[in-house]
Amino acid sequence: MIEDLKALLGLPEEIDRALENKLLLILKATKQRLRFLLGGLEPPEEMNYIILDVSIIRFNRIGSEGLSSHSVEGESLSWSENDFAGYMDDIRAYLDDHKESKKGKVRFL
Repeated sequence: MIEDLKALLGLPEEIDRALENKLLLILKATKQRLRFLLGGLEPPEEMNYIILDVSIIRFNRIGSEGLSSHSVEGESLSWSENDFAGYMDDIRAYLDDHKESKKGKVRFL
């Protein structure tokens, strides 16, 4: 997944160790947060797009943590308080499907 993240960020395949470690930490933290939102379930491979998208958001916000908005000379930037807000419908749908598949079935013969 690190190679996909580098490609999406427009970084070369070979980057310095410090930047690679930073990307790995971002990926790890994002995956842990998604696992928490999934109630402790391991995120399935189909949710890798969420991990990548949120990791990009977090990488681009480095140095601006804690800010909700920023304005400089007419340019205004604002950040969501919850990086996963745009993916909550997908997360809920996965959890609903997972709950349905966990329910037992009773058959009468």
